[in-house]
Amino acid sequence: MAKKVIPVYDVGAISGVKEDDIQISRFAPYLRVHENLRNAHKHTFYHVMLFTEGAGTHTIDFKTFPVKPYQIYFMIPGQVHGWQFEGHVDGYILNFSATFLHSLLLKPDYLEQFPFFSGDVGEAVINLPDELHKPVAAIFEGLIRESEQRARMSVDMIQTLMLQLFILVGRLSFDKTSSHTSAYNYALLKNFQKLIEKNYSTLKLPKDYAERLFITPNHLNALCNSVLGMSAGEVIRNRIILEAKRLLTNQDSTISEIAYQLNFADNSYFTKFYKKYTGQTPEEFRKSLR
Repeated sequence: MAKKVIPVYDVGAISGVKEDDIQISRFAPYLRVHENLRNAHKHTFYHVMLFTEGAGTHTIDFKTFPVKPYQIYFMIPGQVHGWQFEGHVDGYILNFSATFLHSLLLKPDYLEQFPFFSGDVGEAVINLPDELHKPVAAIFEGLIRESEQRARMSVDMIQTLMLQLFILVGRLSFDKTSSHTSAYNYALLKNFQKLIEKNYSTLKLPKDYAERLFITPNHLNALCNSVLGMSAGEVIRNRIILEAKRLLTNQDSTISEIAYQLNFADNSYFTKFYKKYTGQTPEEFRKSLR
């Protein structure tokens, strides 16, 4: 029996235009064309979806959420994603490459300041308050209009509308975090998370990250407990486990190969680590996906 490999799509493959860095569409016709995207898959691009009607579930990085009208979610490249809808579903879809906004922005890490683009699934799915339903839908309508008209400077207008969307929705997260976190601590936490993203396979202890942040391990631990409700070690472990799950979706990779990719001493140590923090062995998790 052929082994199942989770598909990975880029914007061009989805849009049908090889050179495309951006795709904007109403969701119902998008879904009719891309029925295959109901199943688990990965993107190489940023993906934003606003539901305006419908029900069912969607799953991001193995966490499942009920579909609700005026729920918006944000995904970064590399996350695993799938849908299970009930009845008619509609809304708006926005797909764009990592480089699409570079021509407008001098800061290459601009998007990383938004919590919903951090890769933390808990921050990525947002049920919009009533007062944002019309403004957010209006921005998506503007994006649809600009993408269809292809008027002079339409790319500039699309980029501007995208930033309006991110800032408008981002204020919900900024307001939530700023109420109990100083700007210094918030920046420190974001830098810690960025360091984890780059080094989770090689640096597995809080002291390694604290050293690079020029703070003590106790300070880092207190910050994580205060803002995230978990220890610094748990934040690191969660990222390692998430990557392990993503790698395990590829049935062609052996457990030993995955252990090696994540820099575990051997297959046995990786299996013990994974079971200790998830309650399953890697093989049991892999079987649950079938």
